[in-house]
Amino acid sequence: MMEYRAVLKFATFTRVASLFLQALFNAAFPDHDADAFRPPRTEMPLYLDSAVEWLFGGLSHWDAEHFLLIAERGYLYEHNFAFFPLFPIILRGLADTLLWPLGSWLSMRGRLLVSVALVNSTLFLLSVVALHALSRVVMQDRRLALLSTLLYCITPANVFMTAGYAESLFAALTFGGLFLLEKGFILRACLAFSIASAARSNGLVNIGFLLYLPSVYAISQIRLYRSIATGHRKIFSYIGVILRLLLTSLLGTTVIALPFCAFQYYGYRTFCTPTASLDRIPPALISLAEQKGYRIADENSPPPLWCMRPLPIIYSHIQVVYWNMGFLRYFELRQIPNFLLALPMATLGVMAAYAYFQANPQLCFRLGLCEADSKKGLDKPIPGFLNPRVFVYVVHSTVLLVFGTLCMHVQVLTRFMATSSPVPFWISAHLLLLNEPLLHRRKTSTPNVQLKTPGKNGCKHTSQNPVIALIPHIKMCSPTTKSILGYFLSYWVLGLAMHSNYLPWT
Repeated sequence: MMEYRAVLKFATFTRVASLFLQALFNAAFPDHDADAFRPPRTEMPLYLDSAVEWLFGGLSHWDAEHFLLIAERGYLYEHNFAFFPLFPIILRGLADTLLWPLGSWLSMRGRLLVSVALVNSTLFLLSVVALHALSRVVMQDRRLALLSTLLYCITPANVFMTAGYAESLFAALTFGGLFLLEKGFILRACLAFSIASAARSNGLVNIGFLLYLPSVYAISQIRLYRSIATGHRKIFSYIGVILRLLLTSLLGTTVIALPFCAFQYYGYRTFCTPTASLDRIPPALISLAEQKGYRIADENSPPPLWCMRPLPIIYSHIQVVYWNMGFLRYFELRQIPNFLLALPMATLGVMAAYAYFQANPQLCFRLGLCEADSKKGLDKPIPGFLNPRVFVYVVHSTVLLVFGTLCMHVQVLTRFMATSSPVPFWISAHLLLLNEPLLHRRKTSTPNVQLKTPGKNGCKHTSQNPVIALIPHIKMCSPTTKSILGYFLSYWVLGLAMHSNYLPWT
């Protein structure tokens, strides 16, 4: 209980500090004249709009403008379909319900900005709780779970967890779904993953967990029946396990993929068989489309060429045409600064895969499956980052790392991995506990980090928050600690400053 209290206290502090700093940076520095999506305002400002814009305007920059426009007007432009609908629906729902009484003082955009601050702060706290619970279950190490969750509270992707993006929503659903899956609640986990795929496209990758973890359980069941069952009973037991696995995999995959498929179908109907006219769209937004070359669905216009493809998926079309996404397309000399921005997160991903393979080469070759006669199976793993249950998470993290590096705008690798995988935080906590003498790791697992700090009346007490306790002693810390904390804290602050002023960031 004390662990959860310490984690939530620190997470709440970082949320309040993030909102305060983005407002400060947004007010202190002029916005950079970036070539970003900036739709014109189509509402008359009301009494409190200027105050809300001053407080939360920094949350609306870059891709957040897409989410806000979708929440306000729906999907108008073709490239808006790169942003999935769940987060805008939540924002609009809050603006139309709890914040509806403010309609006389705040325009819809003002209420949406307030919704961003409230929704993402709440969702981030939920993702913190989910990550801590998942870490406890998988690694079976309370100190490692505590430290990795505290590091998550100062995640390098912080600005995207705070601003009008779907990252906090996706992280809460993904970590929560993984926890449910680890506890054996497969149906609930499928529902969480399904909802996550309505928030971000990479929610489909979570299908891998659904296919792998039940398969591991099924194999353990077959081994059990092999040792205790005989004759026809053994055969029927095998068939029952295999049928349950196939049914779970088929239904689970369908449930998870359904929101993605439904959204692509909605995009197809919107642009390939349009029924709407331009009369419903404010002239200022039509003028922006003409200036920038944005496509708007119009019943009087011919359908776009991608509608003629055998598999007309609007999402892949947008990624290629509007963002130039594809294999090795980002490997240009002028993109070297963006590769450098992504280098720390990529380094953590590589170190996690290398450390795990080096410690468990045979386990990796067996695809994470323990030997039948092993007394240290998945039910009682060795505590820590290197135990067998972490295998699938390291594989997942490595897949994201390779795909993000080779096929995406590499600077987004930081938020891509930090909101989809717990591994960057697990490996960071693992390295700190191995290399930082001030943490005094003991053989027994305990949540109290043994770092003595001055208390009242000259006494010393044990800190419940090793991250806060280490910062005043940073000069005494090991190079590993300085590198990890320096990376997390610098990106935490710099992201707020850069993003709030339309400067390029991760």
